[in-house]
Amino acid sequence: MKNKQITHQDYTTWGTSYQLVLPLNFEIQIPKNDPVRLLRHFIGGMDLSELYSTYSRFEKNQASPRQMLAILVYANMNGIFSSRKIETACKRDINFMYLLEGKRGPDHATIARFRSRHLSTCIKSIFAQMDAKLNEMGELSLKQLFIDGTKIESCANKYTFVWKKSVTKQMAKLIEKLPIIFSEAEEEFGIKITGAENAKLRHLKRLRRKLKEYQRKEKIEFVHGTGKRKSVLQKLVEQLDEAVRRIKDYTKKLHIAGNRNSYSKTDKDATFMRMKEDAMKNGQLKPAYNIQFGVDAQYVVWVTEGPQPTDTATLIPFLREFEEHFGKKYHRIVADAGYESEENYLWLEGNGQLAYIKPANYETGRKRSTKKDIGRRENMEYNAKEDSYTCANGKKLTVTGTRTSKTKTGYISEKTQYACTECKGCPKKEECIRSFSKKPMEERFKRFEVAKKFQEQREKTLERITSPEGIELRVNRSIQAEGAFAQTKGNLSFRRFLSRGRKNILVEAMLLAMAHNMTCLHNKIQREREGQHLFFVAIVA
Repeated sequence: MKNKQITHQDYTTWGTSYQLVLPLNFEIQIPKNDPVRLLRHFIGGMDLSELYSTYSRFEKNQASPRQMLAILVYANMNGIFSSRKIETACKRDINFMYLLEGKRGPDHATIARFRSRHLSTCIKSIFAQMDAKLNEMGELSLKQLFIDGTKIESCANKYTFVWKKSVTKQMAKLIEKLPIIFSEAEEEFGIKITGAENAKLRHLKRLRRKLKEYQRKEKIEFVHGTGKRKSVLQKLVEQLDEAVRRIKDYTKKLHIAGNRNSYSKTDKDATFMRMKEDAMKNGQLKPAYNIQFGVDAQYVVWVTEGPQPTDTATLIPFLREFEEHFGKKYHRIVADAGYESEENYLWLEGNGQLAYIKPANYETGRKRSTKKDIGRRENMEYNAKEDSYTCANGKKLTVTGTRTSKTKTGYISEKTQYACTECKGCPKKEECIRSFSKKPMEERFKRFEVAKKFQEQREKTLERITSPEGIELRVNRSIQAEGAFAQTKGNLSFRRFLSRGRKNILVEAMLLAMAHNMTCLHNKIQREREGQHLFFVAIVA
């Protein structure tokens, strides 16, 4: 006979009970140098009145907003991001119980609600408070800011893409067919709509309304189902309904896309980007966000998110937002080649800041093959008085005109065009001219264009980054800024957001940064490295 005792739903019926003995004070179980103690003290010293104001009321035995914030930061410090896993940790982990201070552990819905409804409204001011507190402790230098970005995948299906170019093309095709509908209505029913040549949504609605009036007047019945023949009027009305529906759908999609090239249907704020972490290794596009970290003395002092697939357009908005919330300005801005642009150079100069940005051609310019390439402008002799270049064969390239180009951010750059008219019969022509063209080599001549303001700024920043100070800053940028992403994406294995929408993912990113800062502060205190802002770099002459 089957033993029913072992399959009973109440496991205490077995009779082998054990009395669990725990100390009355859980705190003695936590080591004195545990980072949870530092976190509780740090969060306890912050002004969270703005966070408290998001609540109308909360129960006495419920975890307070301060305790909820501490729980989320500590969970991120330990690589716990799911609200359900945080709920489990609050019931089982003694460190989480220590942060709750005897209060009942929140359930997963309360944790998710706290992040999306309460923390999202004031996360920036809370993060700025952490910066201010670290600055009071002397942990920030306020001299150099290291900036870097990474792409983190969105919580959206990768096959839900909407491409702006495709929508625009489909909408144009539909609009081309609209005059046929208007001409058919005029021919069959004598209904003419003024302005139908440039048909818009209001013209379609007006025609549909007139056709409906014609139907009621003539008492024409619309039929549905198989085996029934539709009238010309019904077919025309259905075509209009379908056209109106599609135009509304296309207009909505274009409005959601805005300045972006694409977006995801399940997370409309996410943009499709090419990810480095591609499991298929086929360059697949995925919905993601571009996360920017500003690091000082190993601490992340600001975080922004954006839909830009490249870092060039993120620098100015990042610094503006940081200065607005923190109220401080860094003198030296250190970034990699992805941030180089004429607009960024001139904005930093106008803002009283020095750019330590690695030029995009820095690595290629150091190669021997590049230095021997006679077709490169950098290897030609420049005459500033005549504003001309002299090629390897002694021929001059003079100014032929100027051209302006506009970036996606609206910045207008002016480029000077140079050309040589004496290339015919040149023995070095094939070495000098390497551009792709269908013209035969005999008919081609050397030409290029130069953005003078950009080149001037590039030469300045190249001089800065090759100085001993610049080398030290560049090495520290690699250690500190990229090290912050290595900590969050590598050590904590945070590779994908759990929530959707720009507000919610910013909360996740800033909680990650706060967790990184607390871990960094704990490590510095334990290793007696407080106040160290830069790593020592041995510069070999």
